[in-house]
Amino acid sequence: MSRILVIDDDAALRTIVRKMLEADHEVVEAANGNEGLTLFRQGGADLVISDLIMPDRDGIETIQELREGWPGVKILAMSGGGSIDPRERLIDAELLGADASLLKPFTMASLRVAVAELLARGSGPRI
Repeated sequence: MSRILVIDDDAALRTIVRKMLEADHEVVEAANGNEGLTLFRQGGADLVISDLIMPDRDGIETIQELREGWPGVKILAMSGGGSIDPRERLIDAELLGADASLLKPFTMASLRVAVAELLARGSGPRI
């Protein structure tokens, strides 16, 4: 069973993502980038799904730190708001280390396809 770390400051969205994935994966939740990095250091993950706009440590900073410390970890960025077009933020996230991205709101099917494709690329550094 793969371990997935979901980082998003929206508790309702974290719950939805967890419920979409928990039948096939172990899902751990974090409310911001700092908490997410702490949880990753403690238990690792095969895949990190991170929002981009969050307090304390945003998704871009989180992705960059994950990529520097664990170059093989798979990262799925997601965004749907902010003052900048979320599509532009997602492009930036991929340029800075995310393996794939999803525009919010997304469907259950698109999330599952993205997760399956990323996990199929081989095992990530679970630590």
